[in-house]
Amino acid sequence: MDGRFLAPRLFALTAAAMAATMATSAVADASVGLAARLSQVSLAPLVKAPPALPGPVVRELQWEGQDIDGDGQPDFVNPTGQAPRTHDAYGSGAYGASRDGGVRAHEGVDYAATAGQVVVAPISGYVTKIGHAYSSDASLQFVEISNPALGYEARVFYVEPDVKVGQAVRLGAPIGTARGLQDKYPGGMTDHVHLELAKSKARFDATEVIVARYVAVETTAD
Repeated sequence: MDGRFLAPRLFALTAAAMAATMATSAVADASVGLAARLSQVSLAPLVKAPPALPGPVVRELQWEGQDIDGDGQPDFVNPTGQAPRTHDAYGSGAYGASRDGGVRAHEGVDYAATAGQVVVAPISGYVTKIGHAYSSDASLQFVEISNPALGYEARVFYVEPDVKVGQAVRLGAPIGTARGLQDKYPGGMTDHVHLELAKSKARFDATEVIVARYVAVETTAD
């Protein structure tokens, strides 16, 4: 073959071989990179957790306050969220229950409480008085709330107040904590707060406007 054509041809063959080698190397590098990335990806199957099975339906005691002004919202609330005190060593906590051997009637409703728990405002209004339940015991106090717009007044006894006279409070807002009554009434008194409600200064039974209802609640199975 003519030497004039041999050198260019050898150059072309060498260049082609180098290009093939570089392409093979690039493919190998890409394969290694892809394998590294794949190794970081979890191959666990994407299985959705089964939906929680419905648990048994239980009946839960809830408290419903009456809507007095017709705005669709309750105007009263249970101050402790617990049931009224029933009969214990000191009698019944119901409104009108006998006191002092029949000399007088109970003027409020006693709602069971746990000493130290938060007690909430049974009505909206202004704190108009903080006083003592007994003149001989400064540790047991009451908070008086007045709502002049609706004409209602509430007194919540046996609390450690967290509010001050003149302060505006909304329905269900904390007003203090419940005090234990074992020192004052040893031997079987159920801890409670005593709630007195009045309309135009006339007291009435709080259970007329704070009604207990059992509501069906569906629980979730474990």
